[in-house]
Amino acid sequence: MLLSLFACGVYAQQEAVLPLPSVNVKTLDGKKFNTNEIDNEGKPIIICFFATWCKPCMVELKTIAESYEEWQEETGVKIYAVSIDDSRSSGKVAPLVNGQSWEYDVLLDENSDFKRAMNVGDIPHTFILNENKEIVYQHASYAPGVEQEYIEKVREILQKEK
Repeated sequence: MLLSLFACGVYAQQEAVLPLPSVNVKTLDGKKFNTNEIDNEGKPIIICFFATWCKPCMVELKTIAESYEEWQEETGVKIYAVSIDDSRSSGKVAPLVNGQSWEYDVLLDENSDFKRAMNVGDIPHTFILNENKEIVYQHASYAPGVEQEYIEKVREILQKEK
């Protein structure tokens, strides 16, 4: 009984609609960027927290990159990849992103302020936002195929808009 209550609580927490917190981070070129500027003109947004040293993060972002163009054409979704590398290792982010030819908008959260505001523990940690920039889904860790779950959630958001 207690286990089922706990499971329901976790499910409800994942499905709760939460606003996106406003935190200052940086762009890849070092400019200040507030997370309230994250936008996709009323279309769904995916936010992926990662680090250059996190192998599962790299696999997830590489896998998503293979389908990202198709996802954009179908749904208009936009991905923001948020590096939690600290100031000592954040210099590795731009060469990594450029070497992978990722088309994501990449942000640097060197002080982990955005990470804390979003209650991110383990990475990779992925959030999906609806047309109002509200968090409607999140997933921590990576397993092959989870990217299909992400695009399905994006499709669900678009169906609800109709």
